[in-house]
This record gives sequence, structure tokens and C-alpha cells, in this order.
Amino acid sequence: MQLIQPLFYIFATILVLSGLGVILSRNPVHSALSLVLCFFTSAVLWLLIEAEFLAIVLVLVYVGAVMVLFLFVVMMLDINLEELRRGWTRFAWLGGLTAGLVFLEIAGVIYTKRLGIDVTQGAAPLPSGYSNTQELGTALFTTYAYPIQIAAMLLLVAIIAAISLTMRRRKGHKVQDISAQVAVQAKDRLRIIKMDPEQRP
Repeated sequence: MQLIQPLFYIFATILVLSGLGVILSRNPVHSALSLVLCFFTSAVLWLLIEAEFLAIVLVLVYVGAVMVLFLFVVMMLDINLEELRRGWTRFAWLGGLTAGLVFLEIAGVIYTKRLGIDVTQGAAPLPSGYSNTQELGTALFTTYAYPIQIAAMLLLVAIIAAISLTMRRRKGHKVQDISAQVAVQAKDRLRIIKMDPEQRP
């Protein structure tokens, strides 16, 4: 317990600094890398409270999939994000107001008691053989089995709808015809014109 508190403050400081790097960096790639650092430090904080499953999901899903996709979009599609981010100071007051409200909420959670729970005290120690991943899996596939199946069906419908929207034929949309490209001959692509030589005056 004595080591957990200094580790929390260290990684919380890194998390805050990397979060500032996300919103203050002018380079979108640097912002994305700062966000990756945010996810890693958040995963460490989850590990400190013995939530191993959430930490692993945060790293695998967000760092391994979402951030890779974001970097791919930024670096391959040549989006002028510098132009889009100009004038962000117009909304600085809204960001400051939101940050102030979040700070007040965090302070209220720390210094008050809600629903009879003293949030200033740490969690009760768990037995050595306890696994929150096992408990979470048991709850998902027993008590919440039907909601999980419904959520899976909704995600499947969303995936099919997204694929259908991308495959539809739109006006002006060019579709690649592989068989026509393979069957093409040189005479269909190249035309040789014979011209008489011109005489200079």
C-alpha cells in the first residue's frame, strides 16, 4: 500500500502531461502518440486498483486498434489538420469551463460521501486467488448473457450496414473491373499513326 500511492501520483502526473500534449501539440502525429501514452498510463492506473481486464482491454483495443487506425488515416490520407485546427482559441472558453466543471466534480467525489460510501478510503483487500476477469466473465455469461447477445447482434447489423453503404453505387463512382483489365490487348490501348515527313521551307 505504501508503494501504490507514490506510483499513482507519478503515473497520474504523466497522464495529465500527456493529455496536455494531445490538445496542445500542433502536429497531429505527435498528438496521436501523446494519446497512446495517455492510454498506457491509464492502463497502469487500472492495474493499481487491480482491474487487470480493463487495463488489458484499454491497451489492446484502443492502443492496438483505434490509435493504429487513427495514425493510418492521418499519415495516408493527407488531411490538412493544421488548417482545421486553426482558430481553436475561439472555443478555449468552452474547454476551460468544461475543465473547471470536471475539476469540481473530482473534488466533490474526493471530499464528500455519496450513498453512504467513504470514497476517501481505499478498496477492501481481496483474497490472493481472486480474479476480477473471471468474475466479470461469469457475470457476463450468466446474469447478463441475453444483453450481451443483443449487443452482439446490434454490432453485427451495424457492420453489415457500414459495408452496404460503402459498396453501393454512387453517381460518378469508379469501380475497378479486374476481368476487363486482364483481358485488355495492346491494340486496344495503343494506336500507331503513320505520318509523312514534313519538309522544311
